[in-house]
Amino acid sequence: MQPALSRRCDPGEATKLLYDLLYTEPIKIVLMPGCSGVSTLVAEAARMWNLIVLSYGSSSPALSNRQRFPTFFRTHPSATLHNPTRVRLFQKWKWTRIATIQQTTEVFTSTLDDLEQRTKEAGIEISVRQSFLTDPAVAVKNLKRQDARIIVGLFYETEARKVFCEVFKEKLYGKKVVWFLIGWYADNWFKIKDPAIDCTVENMTEAVEGHVTTEIVMLNPETVRGVSNMTSQEFIAALMSRLGGKNPEDTGGFQEAPLAYDAVWALALALNKTVAPLKAKGRRLEDFNYNNHDITSEIYRALNTSSFEGVSGQVVFDAQGSRMAMTLIEQLQGGSYKKISYYDSSQKNLSWFGNDVWIGAGPPADRTVVIEEYRYLSQKLFAALSVFAGLGILFGIVCLTFNIYNGNVRYIQNSQPYLNNMTAVGCMMALAAVFPLGIDGHHVHRSQFPVVCQFRLWLLGLGFSLAYGSMFTKIWWVHTLFTKKDEKKEKKKQHLEPWKLYATVGVLLAIDFLSLVIWQIVDPLHITVEKFTREAPKEDLDVLIQPLLEHCSSEKMNTWLGVVYGYKGLLLLLGIFLAYETKSVSTEKINDHRAVGMAIYNVAVLCLITAPVTMILTSQQDASFAFAALAVVFSAYITLVVLFVPKMRRLITRGEWQSEQQDTLKTGSSTNNNDEEKSRQLERENRELQKIIQEKEERVSALRNQLAERQALRNRRRPSSGQNQNHNAPPPSSQPDPKSLLPPPGYPNPTTDNHSLPPSFSNSSNLYPADSKMSRNHCQNSQIPLLYK
Repeated sequence: MQPALSRRCDPGEATKLLYDLLYTEPIKIVLMPGCSGVSTLVAEAARMWNLIVLSYGSSSPALSNRQRFPTFFRTHPSATLHNPTRVRLFQKWKWTRIATIQQTTEVFTSTLDDLEQRTKEAGIEISVRQSFLTDPAVAVKNLKRQDARIIVGLFYETEARKVFCEVFKEKLYGKKVVWFLIGWYADNWFKIKDPAIDCTVENMTEAVEGHVTTEIVMLNPETVRGVSNMTSQEFIAALMSRLGGKNPEDTGGFQEAPLAYDAVWALALALNKTVAPLKAKGRRLEDFNYNNHDITSEIYRALNTSSFEGVSGQVVFDAQGSRMAMTLIEQLQGGSYKKISYYDSSQKNLSWFGNDVWIGAGPPADRTVVIEEYRYLSQKLFAALSVFAGLGILFGIVCLTFNIYNGNVRYIQNSQPYLNNMTAVGCMMALAAVFPLGIDGHHVHRSQFPVVCQFRLWLLGLGFSLAYGSMFTKIWWVHTLFTKKDEKKEKKKQHLEPWKLYATVGVLLAIDFLSLVIWQIVDPLHITVEKFTREAPKEDLDVLIQPLLEHCSSEKMNTWLGVVYGYKGLLLLLGIFLAYETKSVSTEKINDHRAVGMAIYNVAVLCLITAPVTMILTSQQDASFAFAALAVVFSAYITLVVLFVPKMRRLITRGEWQSEQQDTLKTGSSTNNNDEEKSRQLERENRELQKIIQEKEERVSALRNQLAERQALRNRRRPSSGQNQNHNAPPPSSQPDPKSLLPPPGYPNPTTDNHSLPPSFSNSSNLYPADSKMSRNHCQNSQIPLLYK
């Protein structure tokens, strides 16, 4: 087929000539067009006149449609014959991803559709498909932007120069790119000066170096005498003598000349084949007319079964009337084309010469080689924080052992030791979560990674609930019992029952447990892989590193985190508020609540800062792990130190565990915690009653002194002669005995100062007579025995 359409390939001119031929004598039997555009028009109309069409230069794949062109044959193979060769080369060089760029004409569009179908069947992907009408600049830029490496170009020779001028500008050539072009261009097509481009010959030569062409074999490469009794070499010699020494490359249709020669022979042989069958029917070729279908059928049958050796090779037509031929594969090496292989698509045989040359070490990759590289946690960082976590767990065991061993010491008992034990266990669980936090694909297989994710979640969740929940419970109950002013005295008298504390911790623990169970059942954690921007290593520009990072995630991860963080955040804020409210409270029922408040401050601040920071740094594995692990480690260390170290120091420096034990032995009290608590309660009640009794005794003594003074004053007012009236005086036995006014042993003597008397008793002789019931005996019978109960 001609590289460019001219007036001789004009479909409109062909229509006029066809009309003239059909309506002028003699009658025509066979039509022989050349170009695809003309053949399409002629072959579609010829069936209306029962004419056979035989073309020598039509390569359009559309002409292979037997429904549309029922009487069409061609000795020029279809352009789709290049595609099996291309696919075979792709497979040989192990390319599975290609790109295409085409000129928007029917022949190239059909060829590309066929190529797409064949590559799909072979498992090869066409990743980029670009087209252009006249200006290929945008299409070439798109190929460059999408990293096209193996590119099939389908365009005429004039457009090829435009394409490769843009290729040179975009630097889309070299050792990483291979171009596949059509082989029927002139050998020096890239050196021809073209005013449509602004690239020099040197630019074009540089851009096209190394490209591969596929070309239908139009001249038999073997020295074989065919049906014409000529070899292909003899045919070329005869043709060049007819040209009068002209350059064959400058002669239009030179490449298709062997095909045209064999087309004439195919027609002649077919017509000869029809003589005998027609004679048997009593017919002759000379009897043909445009309404005679039988003679056309015999000619069709004869062409369809043609098989002979021509100067272009073996002439055979397939079911669509297209020529079956071998394909020549060439490569531009040093500015000239070199044959590197032949491919026989009918036999699927690739004859490889092994002389292909590449700019690089070999055939380039069909894409930038992407090496997936997982990002793992720094092992030094993991080891360092693991050591801190391990030491923290040992310290937690020491604190737990200390608390259990000294559980009978009153000072420890007043700190609610069981809640402190829960705090120590929770801290150890949180510290243990540091280990699964640092475990990733470097340590375990991906199939086991979801288990590690669950360990992280459960250890952190339950550890937080135990450690913080037990501290929160202490602060909660201290605030509940001791911060209400109106009921302060009544609350202090109330007994803090341990089961209420344990129930509060249990509720907090149950909420976390249920939420974790629901999370694991409804939306379990699994591995997700985060991809980062590809990185180019310095040593090899044709390789990209694809960084990957594994995460523990679920389908609705943000929703679950929002619920958990919201709930725990409110607990932390409430804990800070309660700790602030109870900072001035002093109580023996929970004697370490100030230390608990200090621990809550530190834990809350660390958690409230770390949680959002780790969510922001989730793509930076080292920073995210460092923040989370350090927050856990510091929270646990601070909590253990604040709660347990002061107790250890006090018991060691003061020896209080000995004095408390000795005191327990002296009083004969039971070591049972309930008996200890009852004993302490009785002692407190006894001290309160003693204080009340002392106050009453002081008031009674004051009243008695007042009565004595009044009696003495009354006696002085009587005259001395009134001795004979002594019968009116009270009997001696009625006077109070001074010894009887003394307090019981162990109580202080009452004061006799008048000014110590309350004003209400300044004139109370009538209210308190000598025989009043407010007597010492009454006090002894009512309240004093309680002192010795």
